[in-house]
Amino acid sequence: MIRFIRGTLAYIGENEVVIENHGIGYRVSVPMSAMETLSGEDSEVLLHTYLNVREDAMQLFGFLAKEDLQVFQLLITVNGIGPKVALGMLGTMSAYEIRFAVIAGDAKAIAKAPGIGSKTASKVILELKDKFTAEELLFGEERTGEKSQGSAGKSVLQGIAQDAVEALVALGYPKMDAARAVRSVELTEDMTVENLLKQSLKKM
Repeated sequence: MIRFIRGTLAYIGENEVVIENHGIGYRVSVPMSAMETLSGEDSEVLLHTYLNVREDAMQLFGFLAKEDLQVFQLLITVNGIGPKVALGMLGTMSAYEIRFAVIAGDAKAIAKAPGIGSKTASKVILELKDKFTAEELLFGEERTGEKSQGSAGKSVLQGIAQDAVEALVALGYPKMDAARAVRSVELTEDMTVENLLKQSLKKM
């Protein structure tokens, strides 16, 4: 219903802010990670929001990035995880770290989030593992240099990156660590699998 709010940051509280827009103050719950990056009161801010409707309340949850909102919406589909727990997860882990952990099956990393035990962490992986792809570990909105590549060039680079990840996994490295190392290397048009592999090994 309310997809985003743009306005003046009127108040900063504990895990919540109030945004003024045309004389109306919207109370929005935000993750701790977002609280740390807000500029301060009276600054302009845009939050991508999710409206949670209950019998006794209507709550707005806000995020600085669309990807955080998308991961939040997936997390609350998991049985046993409500909006507050999902918000806490995104306060201690980035959206990409959650994707990494789910794809790699790293329940210990997920269990470090507040309100998440080992059983719930395993449930998150079980129910969301088909929602994320290995390609998302390599290419996404944050991927360095991605937007500068054409569709054909991007397809070639994706293939090179995936080959490099597979080579690192064959060498015995965990898939999540391999993907993170490859992702940290800036891809160029003249990049080869061998060159990418060498640079990625330096990042391991």
